Amino acid sequence: MLEFLNREALAKALARDVAAALSARLAVQVEAMIAVSGGTTPALFFDALSRADLDWSRVIVTLVDERWVPEDSPRSNAALVRKHLLVNNAARARLIPLYNGAASPEAGCKALEAQFAALGLSLAVAVLGMGEDGHTASFFPGGDHLANALAPPQGQMLETMSAPGAGEARITLTLPPLIQADLLAVHIQGDGKRETLAKALQNGPVEEMPVRAVLRHNPKIYWSP
Repeated sequence: MLEFLNREALAKALARDVAAALSARLAVQVEAMIAVSGGTTPALFFDALSRADLDWSRVIVTLVDERWVPEDSPRSNAALVRKHLLVNNAARARLIPLYNGAASPEAGCKALEAQFAALGLSLAVAVLGMGEDGHTASFFPGGDHLANALAPPQGQMLETMSAPGAGEARITLTLPPLIQADLLAVHIQGDGKRETLAKALQNGPVEEMPVRAVLRHNPKIYWSP
């Protein structure tokens, strides 16, 4: 685990590493794709990354997961990304939201799957968060489609999710595309999250703390108080 004295130092280091991974991918292919998380934790990181010296016109940004709400909702991860990441140099990047206006995640999922399949890109970067309940992405304890999100049929990139701790119905990237990213990062802050991480690193069922499914693939963990 990489430990930083404060959240500003963490944000700068994570932005530097993410920019390096995107640059490396852009050196060998036309476009590079990054999946980022929502919530309050990433704001400083988004600001730092938005200033990176990259050919952002060749970068595709998507979400690790999304609540099934439109972008005018304060709960929208896509709105957060547009406000804090797709600014400064990164204003030229292209965002692919995980919400498409369908009546439900189940109704919208097929079209989103087709959109990702048409891109033909694997992730250069995936930046995950973690909840104090041990969830990451929309892999929630008690999630109705948790088992399939962690071990989907080959090629399935997206899964819908409803869970007691999730609030709104959601859609999430499945585990395989996340763990196959060139840079797989987990970004956490605060003593409470550190305690959750310590518990998740112990042996135990993935269903109890689904972040374990990611931790078992040795992500790069960034932590600050």
